[in-house]
Amino acid sequence: MTSEPDPNPLKILVAGGSGFIGSRLIKRLAADIHYRVPKFRAEILCLTRDPESVKDMFDDDEHIRIVKADVSNNEQLARVMSEQIDIAYYLVHSMEGTSKQWKKFSERDRVAAMNFAKVASEYRVKRIIYLGGLIHPEDNDDNKLSEHMRSRREVGEILQQHSSSKVTIFRAAVILGQGGGSFQMLQYLVERLPIMICPRWVLTKCQPIAVDDVVEYLAKCIEVKETEGKGFDIGGPDVLTYIDMMKKYAKILNKSVRIIIIPFLTPRLSSYWVDLVTPVRASLARPLIDSLKHDATVQDNSIRQLIPIQLKSFEEAIRAARNEKAHIKQPNRLVKERSTQKFNSKLLMLSLLAMAAIGSTYYILDGRPEIYNTNWIILGTLWYLGIAFAIYFLRYGARLGAFTAGLLGWLTLTFWLIDNLYIVWGTSIIASSPDATITIRNFIGAGVAVLVIATSHNLFHKLR
Repeated sequence: MTSEPDPNPLKILVAGGSGFIGSRLIKRLAADIHYRVPKFRAEILCLTRDPESVKDMFDDDEHIRIVKADVSNNEQLARVMSEQIDIAYYLVHSMEGTSKQWKKFSERDRVAAMNFAKVASEYRVKRIIYLGGLIHPEDNDDNKLSEHMRSRREVGEILQQHSSSKVTIFRAAVILGQGGGSFQMLQYLVERLPIMICPRWVLTKCQPIAVDDVVEYLAKCIEVKETEGKGFDIGGPDVLTYIDMMKKYAKILNKSVRIIIIPFLTPRLSSYWVDLVTPVRASLARPLIDSLKHDATVQDNSIRQLIPIQLKSFEEAIRAARNEKAHIKQPNRLVKERSTQKFNSKLLMLSLLAMAAIGSTYYILDGRPEIYNTNWIILGTLWYLGIAFAIYFLRYGARLGAFTAGLLGWLTLTFWLIDNLYIVWGTSIIASSPDATITIRNFIGAGVAVLVIATSHNLFHKLR
């Protein structure tokens, strides 16, 4: 005998529904509504500050409704909660910012979580489900925790202590999926760099988990009463260091990587390097890297008994994330912007090649003996290697390529203009005065160097 569908469908609110986890969770819950037998009846509310950013994300699913509100705004949130919400997912967290701004972001998280907890209590939301960060017990101390991890822990505590709802907290470490900051750092560092200079944090252990498995836990827990009011560590089947992850990722690509550990490389310097090589901004990389300083392994596996799912291995999660990239829809505006980036990148590479060709004429047209001195040959070799380095990273779309090209452009422009200063001063500073042919060549080269500078500056700010 089959059971009748519930005449009173659940109302499920997903705060942060436009984000990396939230958007996937909404699609997963909607799939339950469409395909489960007996029918799982629910209305899903995607809460976001910017409805325009998600209007094409859910393909006009009749079971999904987009609502506009800021979780830190009491009036806006109350308007949404007044619709008799049964289950509320809290997937909101501010991560970006410099070290000076982190206190502001932490305070904003604190205010938002407090407001959410109080409004949920006022409108008698039955359950709140929150995704926080996985912290090793030995590091669960305010003096040891990074600002980012301390804030994530605090949000969970606020939801528990200031809400009458039954709060379920899931704690995860590195989440592997397309669009996640931790995965993007790993992906682009491995794919773009043959040699990696890393700080000590790459030796810490963590338990990475596939984003689909995180979403599965979040979705299924609403059916498991034993998860109400409790906290759970979640992680994949593999315990790995960050070095292990980079090597395993490289093996999937049939690529070898060499990793050099430098103990004095600080999180700030590491974040700037990540910003130049990957699409992850330094402001986001900094808290992520700070979090990776702590071991993050599952201490309590009780969730495996309550929600038994087949967890993806690290390799399976990586392959799934790489395959997902081809299926992500891109807005037309972004496609047009990338076309502009592609044109600028090609123009910059051609300008660098032209600059290299002009530079090589020193050894064809220039009769001055100084150019064969050891110092000149060393500088020339480094200059050509710099051009090759810039082109290598431009091919991968990394900002490091544009940064290096701009630096080379300024150095080259300065060098060639100084070489022509004899026109004004009557003598050259860096060598004997060039002849008329080299003088003209220097001015032409300076023009190309200006093009390199302008194009690299433009591309540096477009690439992300």
